[in-house]
Amino acid sequence: MANLPDMTKHRGFPSGMPGTGVQFTIRRANPKGVTPIKALPRHRRPGTKEHRIDAAFLHALWHHFGDEPFERGNLDAARINLLFGREIVPAEKDFDPTSYEALLMINEKVARQSFPESFEDVFEV
Repeated sequence: MANLPDMTKHRGFPSGMPGTGVQFTIRRANPKGVTPIKALPRHRRPGTKEHRIDAAFLHALWHHFGDEPFERGNLDAARINLLFGREIVPAEKDFDPTSYEALLMINEKVARQSFPESFEDVFEV
């Protein structure tokens, strides 16, 4: 097997959203290279399954890391990219979008406006 880059595994972080097949984490580093973090367009979609999934991911991030910077590690790039540049922002000046060690943080003001349910103590799935 190829030498894979080191990747922090966030212990205790939910692996995905139950009943959807949507993953929040990846099992191992990508042997073809790190998937870049980049903002993806997201349409307003309150009440949709996609909105619930993004809200559940943000809920997990908030309750795992709070307002502290966190390492990208094994967090799924596709999930991050739907929130990136809005609810999730770089936490360092020299942000490397292709590094598993890149530091991110929640933009709490924006996140609370977009997904107020993510900040509740319990998120019903």
